[in-house]
Amino acid sequence: MDWFNDLESTQVTAFLVTWGMKLLWALLIFVIGMRLVKWVAGLAEKGLSRAQVEPTAVMFLRKVAYVALLVLLALTSLSILGVPMTSAFALLGAAGLAVGLALKDSLSNIASGVMLVTLKPFKVGDVVTINGETGKVESISIFQTRLRGPDNNTIVLPNSLITTDSIINLTPDVMRRVEIVIGIGYGDDIDEARRIALELMNGDERVLPEPAPDVLVYGLGDNSVNLGIRCHVGNADYFVTKCELTEWIKKGFDQAGVSIPFPQRDVHMYHHLDGKVVEGAPLPPGVQERLAAPSDPGAGA
Repeated sequence: MDWFNDLESTQVTAFLVTWGMKLLWALLIFVIGMRLVKWVAGLAEKGLSRAQVEPTAVMFLRKVAYVALLVLLALTSLSILGVPMTSAFALLGAAGLAVGLALKDSLSNIASGVMLVTLKPFKVGDVVTINGETGKVESISIFQTRLRGPDNNTIVLPNSLITTDSIINLTPDVMRRVEIVIGIGYGDDIDEARRIALELMNGDERVLPEPAPDVLVYGLGDNSVNLGIRCHVGNADYFVTKCELTEWIKKGFDQAGVSIPFPQRDVHMYHHLDGKVVEGAPLPPGVQERLAAPSDPGAGA
């Protein structure tokens, strides 16, 4: 029986040595592979940057390449341990299905991120309005897009929300149009109001000469004649110029006697006497005196 025990001990030792060597080789390849993966991903990033690819696309493609190389490295390490590739692919597919069902919202953000990088409706540095939020694009990642709001606040939007909503890019060019809608009274002179607005816009150095400023009648409202006062300025001057022009036009209209009407309502009072409605009829005896008498806080005590 001693020879049998010696044989069994020898087989166990050989088995342990064999699997230990395989495990050691797998760990060694995985550690070296991690360094190679980082090096290849960095090399791809530099190559894309030299090719003048947009920074957002470079960042996204680098992450995709990094993840793909990691999966390939993991499969290589498993093959060294003797795991059949068919089983590994089956396991990977099952795991991918489970992860996909659990993270369907995140995968939707990833797909939307791919669309944003591919279609390029905006880029880093643009000022956009998305889902009612306006800000400057700071970064576009796989899952979300980060904006810097006008109050220096950070706005984080999921990519899936961006691709399902309207995207208004406010900086496709170097200039923006300032549009101010102001109503004047029906009895006021439209030409005088147009002259004041044009003088103020032409006298502002921030207003661009081309396209030339103009003042148009947008429509006839219920209480006013609505004027569209329009000019073009640089992107950086848009907000301040619009606010200051609005103030200056208001003051200019006040000095020239051009009114800016506000909604008014006429109220007609009717008195009910013996079931009849009489407009302007005198009030019953004693009612006028009670209405005119000062209220006594202690009367109800």
